[in-house]
Amino acid sequence: MLISDAIAKLIEEMINEGEGAAEIKRNDLAGQLGCVPSQINYVITSRFTPERGYIIESRRGGGGYIRIIRKQMGKDEYLMHFLYAIGDSIDEKEAVAFLGNLFDQEVITQREYGLLGSSVSNAALGKLPAPIRNSVRADVLRHIILRLMK
Repeated sequence: MLISDAIAKLIEEMINEGEGAAEIKRNDLAGQLGCVPSQINYVITSRFTPERGYIIESRRGGGGYIRIIRKQMGKDEYLMHFLYAIGDSIDEKEAVAFLGNLFDQEVITQREYGLLGSSVSNAALGKLPAPIRNSVRADVLRHIILRLMK
């Protein structure tokens, strides 16, 4: 198992034990796992993102911490959050993360996840000029979300 996977798994366990929230001291967690604190930062910024349904708060300094909170929302609230979070442009990796979160929250089925993922993939949008591809992907995702809200 990669160190980043081990960090993510431990943080997820802490969030579950904390009933949806965890306070982490980077240096303590890094010492426990035998890694450098920057690896903790990398995992938090790449895996515990708003697109995946998390809120990150931090306090710097000697007694500083990072608080990770898993958002609890209803279906329509969840979809509205995604609608606004997509923005004007989104790359394939972020789009798949959004869809994966919708699947995890049982807003879409596994089959829909696969179909929608294919529709916003670089393979499907490959004939578009690179400068507009992410913009078109964002438009497609917004329309999908609006349709899910009906």
